[in-house]
Order: sequence, then structure tokens, then C-alpha cells
Amino acid sequence: MKTEWDYTELAKGYLKRPNYADQAIDEIISKAGVGFGARACDVGAGVGHLTLMLADRGLDVTAIEPNDAMRSLGKERTADRKNIHWFEGVGEDTGQPEHVFDLVTFGSSFNVTNHTRSLKETSRILKPNAWCAMMWNHRDLADPVQAKIEQIIQANIPGYTYGTRRQDQSEVISASGLFGPVHRIERSVIHYQNVDDVIEAWRSHGTLHRQAGDKFHQIVDRIEQMLRSETADSLAIPYTTRVWMAQLKHGSQ
Repeated sequence: MKTEWDYTELAKGYLKRPNYADQAIDEIISKAGVGFGARACDVGAGVGHLTLMLADRGLDVTAIEPNDAMRSLGKERTADRKNIHWFEGVGEDTGQPEHVFDLVTFGSSFNVTNHTRSLKETSRILKPNAWCAMMWNHRDLADPVQAKIEQIIQANIPGYTYGTRRQDQSEVISASGLFGPVHRIERSVIHYQNVDDVIEAWRSHGTLHRQAGDKFHQIVDRIEQMLRSETADSLAIPYTTRVWMAQLKHGSQ
């Protein structure tokens, strides 16, 4: 399925991306009141990071992913899971039936959709009074190593920005008029990765890829050079999982 941004070249790198904080996912499950066998729709599932975390907690997960390469890797990665089902679709048009899901999630994907249309579609496929959750994993940019990475990026892309992925999502969710008060979850996690995996993960960085253009591979190479010259073989990378979730208002379907 063709979308505004093509993630085909980045797909394999996504396999090396770190998971969300377990505590944050547990809090989503608790707040939404979903238990074993509940139906979740993971929109923009990529290669299945969040999909697997939901499935591991007993949910029956419908994974929606528009990119053929990402979806293929996700299917391969989750082939042994009977409670994961993959479909082609986008946040604005999931292709799913009305009022069937207990939870709809967007893992690092809501920012690349049309917010108004995606929230409307989310309300359509949710059961009455069910919940949606939008989340991202944010690196701690104040960490010394991450600060050096940011310096490399800014030196090559003046005015580089992370767009809406690091912004508060409360206003846009509330403005839809479809969902109740927005509940925020923020939990820290440290991921330990070897340098090879860190570099491979950077090769999946869509925000950098879009703004770097022809400089993308050159920038990633410079990040690699810095990491190999100034760090150990393994890195402790501090992340914060940030979640905005809200309950569908009665009569909003």
C-alpha cells in the first residue's frame, strides 16, 4: 500500500529497535481494563514490537501495517503466534469492521497519520467505552552519548526537528470530540544494545531519513564512527516511553 512515506528501505533496521517500557504497557492494559482474549488493533504495527508485547499479555491482536516489507518481516517474526493477525491498512482506513476492538494502539505511528481521520477511524472500530493509546519511545537527549549523536545530526541538518512525535498529544485527541479526558503515562527504561544493533536501528530512523535526504547514510556513518571510537561495545541507552490514552465517549461511534 502506497503511503506518503515509504519505509521499505528502513524495514530491516526496525528489527533492532528497542521495546517500549514493560511497565507502561502494563499500565495501558490496566487502565483500559482489558484481559486475556480481549481484542486489540495495533495500527502502524511495523515489524511487530508493540504487537508482540500486547500478545504476550494475552490479547488477541490485529496488526495493521501498510508497508509490504515491514508487514512481511512482522509476519515472519510472529509466525508462531496464533493470537496475532496481520492486515494491510493505514490509520485513516484500517479495513476493519465497526465496533469490534477493546483497545486500539498506535506505537510510534500516530504522528505519520492524519490525526483527525485516524481518530475518527479509531472511534469507528472501537467498542463502546473502549480505549485508544498513542505512544512513542523517546531517547533521553541529555544523555552524553545521545547528545553527541544530536550534535552530528544538527551539524548536517540545520533546523532538524522531531516534528509531532515528541509533542504532547492531549490537545489533538481532545479536539476530536470523540474521546474523554486524556490520561498520560510516562515510564523510563534503559536498553542495553551492542554498537552493531544501535547502528542498525539508526538505519530505520524515519524522521532522520526524511529530513536528511541524500545525506542519510553519511550521517549514520558518522554516528557509527563516533560510537566505535568513544564508547564500549555495549551501550546503556536511556529511553522514556510516553503514552497518551483516552476512552471513547458514549455515542461517539
